[in-house]
Amino acid sequence: MDFCLNGVVFSWDGFHLVLLNTAGTTLSTLSLVIKPFLPPPPLQLPAVYRSLDTHCNQGFLIFQTRRSSWKMAYAALMPTKLGLEGSHDQIHRFRTTPSCMNVDNLRKDFVRGAKADKLKVKAPIKMMPTKVLHVKSTLACVEEKTGFKDFLHISDFDKGTILKILDRAKEVKALLKSGERTYLPFKGKTMAMIFAKPSMRTRVSFETGFFLLGGHAIYLGPKDIEMGKREETRDVARVLSRYNDVIMARLFAHQDLLDLAKYASIPVINGLTDYNHPCQIMADALTIIEHIGRIEGTKVVYVGDGNNIVHSWLLLASVIPFHFVCACPKGFEPDAKTVEKAQQAGVGKIEITHDAKEAVKGADVVYSDVWASMGQKEEAAYRRQVFQEYQVDKELMKIAGPQAYFMHCLPAERGVEVTNEVIEAPNSIVFPQAENRMHAQNAIMLHSLGL
Repeated sequence: MDFCLNGVVFSWDGFHLVLLNTAGTTLSTLSLVIKPFLPPPPLQLPAVYRSLDTHCNQGFLIFQTRRSSWKMAYAALMPTKLGLEGSHDQIHRFRTTPSCMNVDNLRKDFVRGAKADKLKVKAPIKMMPTKVLHVKSTLACVEEKTGFKDFLHISDFDKGTILKILDRAKEVKALLKSGERTYLPFKGKTMAMIFAKPSMRTRVSFETGFFLLGGHAIYLGPKDIEMGKREETRDVARVLSRYNDVIMARLFAHQDLLDLAKYASIPVINGLTDYNHPCQIMADALTIIEHIGRIEGTKVVYVGDGNNIVHSWLLLASVIPFHFVCACPKGFEPDAKTVEKAQQAGVGKIEITHDAKEAVKGADVVYSDVWASMGQKEEAAYRRQVFQEYQVDKELMKIAGPQAYFMHCLPAERGVEVTNEVIEAPNSIVFPQAENRMHAQNAIMLHSLGL
């Protein structure tokens, strides 16, 4: 990484850009931080050396002032196992000896490390130059601020980024719908998919989408890893990072996802946790935009349990201005801190109510989900009694109005949280919504990988 950063900073060498891009650092990210560090064009070698010596104290960079000789320097350093930190004194000595003043002689001496045995460290190893360290830290900050690495919560991103991802989803969807199969941004890349919770839509949408854009996805089921039991999360993260380009995880505990992202050196995508489901809500937002023309200014009413779907809707409303209402029974409200966060953001209008009929009036979207999520099935009978007044039926949709669409993240228990009549009605958009999981997720992965 340091070798490549030096190459970019001091010679804008395309070779180093390719290596950095392969390592996961995008050219767009580099462009934000590299330009301030570029030195004036090298006119004379002595002046260049003094400038480089002042900037970064690395004699190694002398070789890069001649575009034809960077390969020799690299070949000379590799066999000696010298880092860039220890190269100054050795290469400076060769640079000032008569036999090495000519680039052609340097080529003969150093290509393939033929005479690399002359390079022996006698001086103490020097610290990595401040300039390069500053570039590295700046890159890290930029990647963190722009959400380059992970997609864990919608609220990790600003409005502009979310809308940009949704626009990209529409573009890539149109491309795939047209039959175009030459757009392969994921070619040569692999994705590890961790499933502590099984799911048809999540697996098929991620795996198919990644494949259609040129990549290869690897399914790791509940018994393949047993993360946190058979192997610690931090070890799983580090191992998978060395095999793959991106990780998608569908887990129970949200902390497991945070730990996975903390220790992984590649992007981690939240496929679902007990706390939130950002990929689903991105697909929902894409669907609403396609059918209504916008997400901003709409009224979305969720009827049912204040679960992970509701949390992601709240987080979206903390970024994009729209009216979100959760109608649920007492005792089944969404997480209070998440509600407070969304309300304090002052972006969208947030309401938590226990009156479903009043809530749906004037809704653009009426949204439902199962009353007992995975891991809550032992409560199913009890919840059916508590949630009886929260079934989305024809009468409730009539109160909402003719403009209201019905959405459901699926799988649905027909006849429980929603009637068969509603889910099959002309204003039901649950299946375009399900399809858009793939397109929204493709755009999320493109963004996270910097493509």
